[in-house]
Amino acid sequence: MSDLIEVPPRSGKAVCLNEGQAIKIINTHGHQVVDTWAFNAGDLDEFLSNEHSRQKLNSIFPRRGEPIYTNKRRPILILEEDTSPGIHDTLMAACDIYRYQQLGCTEFHENCDNNLHNALKELGLKISGTPSPLNLWMNIPVTTSGECGWEPPVAEPGDYVCLRSAMECIVVMSACPQDLVPINAGNPVEVHFAIMD
Repeated sequence: MSDLIEVPPRSGKAVCLNEGQAIKIINTHGHQVVDTWAFNAGDLDEFLSNEHSRQKLNSIFPRRGEPIYTNKRRPILILEEDTSPGIHDTLMAACDIYRYQQLGCTEFHENCDNNLHNALKELGLKISGTPSPLNLWMNIPVTTSGECGWEPPVAEPGDYVCLRSAMECIVVMSACPQDLVPINAGNPVEVHFAIMD
């Protein structure tokens, strides 16, 4: 396993995984959401897709031991380990400047949309648009009537997920900067990750 690498609060990081490698993403303090994307390294138009994964899994939650699928309905990552209660979000879009404007921000607010594109830019990569992320540890309870809540994560400090690559891919993580709703317990902080063979 590589040394732990920090994703600073409110920012993003992108890494390349060879097929068969894994990434361990650690919720260092227990209350931080990590917006997570994965792209086929050879074709950035193929990417992790929540809507295709939900259809394949018949679940709104990723399942330990099962793949997460792309928009071409192929496995891109396998959720190998999850020490948390497994409450993650596959419904909500990444936060962006428009979300914060609607929440009353009159100045720039860090956001996961920008974090994704900035992290890819550091690798010399560019995409158009922003796919919906797998929001690790984001707690969006859904009632039987279809209403959604916005709650702090139920993870504990040090909880982690291990995602094994099913193809060579680029994984992007954003330590979500949302501090205007409770999803990060109002306090965005850093997270850590490591690459494993």
